[in-house]
Amino acid sequence: MNSIQTQLDPKASMNQTAPWGQSVAIDCYRCDIARITDADQIKDFTAQLIELIDMKAFGPCHVVHFGEEPRVEGFSMFQLIETSCISAHFANQTAAAYIDIFSCKAFDAATAADFCQTFFKAEAVNVQALTRR
Repeated sequence: MNSIQTQLDPKASMNQTAPWGQSVAIDCYRCDIARITDADQIKDFTAQLIELIDMKAFGPCHVVHFGEEPRVEGFSMFQLIETSCISAHFANQTAAAYIDIFSCKAFDAATAADFCQTFFKAEAVNVQALTRR
C-alpha cells in the first residue's frame, strides 16, 4: 500500500525531473452528426491530427461501428503512433466525440483540442491534460 500512496503523493511526483509522456482527453459536444457518423471522415480527421501534432502513424487506422444500446452506439477509432496511440469514441445519440491522445513525445494539447473542435464543428469542448511520470 505504501507504493500506491507514494505515487499519489504530489511531492513524490515533483521530485521526478522528466515526464515520461502526456495524455490528453478531448471531449467535444454537439458535433456535426454527419462528421462523427462517417468512417472516412474519422480516418481523414485522424490522419490530419497526426500530421498537425507531428506524430507518425504506425499501421492502419481502425474505425469500427458498434454499440447495442443507443447511448453508446457509434464509431470507435484506434490508431497506433510510433510514440503510443490515439483513440476516440463517437456517440451518435449525443453527437459527442471523446478523443484520447497519449504520447511519450511532447505535443501541443491546445492545438490538438482546437483542431478537434474545428474538424467536428463542436459547439463546446472540455480538455483534460495529464503528465505521465
